[in-house]
Amino acid sequence: MNIISPIEEEIIEKLTVGTRVTISGVIYTARDAAHHRLIQALDKGEEPPFDLKGQTLYYMGPSPAPPGQVIGSAGPTTSQRMDKYTPQLLAAGVKAMIGKGNRSTEVREAIRKYKAVYLVTTGGAGALLARTIKRVEVIAYEELDTEAIRRLTVEDFPAIVANDIYGEDLFEQGKAEYKKA
Repeated sequence: MNIISPIEEEIIEKLTVGTRVTISGVIYTARDAAHHRLIQALDKGEEPPFDLKGQTLYYMGPSPAPPGQVIGSAGPTTSQRMDKYTPQLLAAGVKAMIGKGNRSTEVREAIRKYKAVYLVTTGGAGALLARTIKRVEVIAYEELDTEAIRRLTVEDFPAIVANDIYGEDLFEQGKAEYKKA
């Protein structure tokens, strides 16, 4: 399924565990330090550096761009490090997250409550994923270097739905299938 980010809620309702998607549009990079700063801003009643409503956060730390490219390797990082921040960001309007690995019970509950989705993409494929990134712009927290928030314009960025609004979990389904074998 092809989806456009920012993502409309009607699209989120159609995304079920195991669905392969390609994303085009705008997504934002954010890792631990950026998440911490976003939460600080929200807690103080300040506006975050971009409108969170409908947005997709990609847990990624980019490498420097080689000559002639907009970005270097752009693979996902482990999502669980962002779990303590995620429910509040979902409450603020974030609709999708991209990373690798499973999420906590609290995050899965927040995904259902706030009608969002967690997507996974292949770790170790950062050079291939970088090919889908057409434009990169640092928009906040530049002093954080690789953890700065970047606005990425992507075209056909591949991912798989791992957690949906219906409470399903790709990782739990995989474990259950393995136990059957």
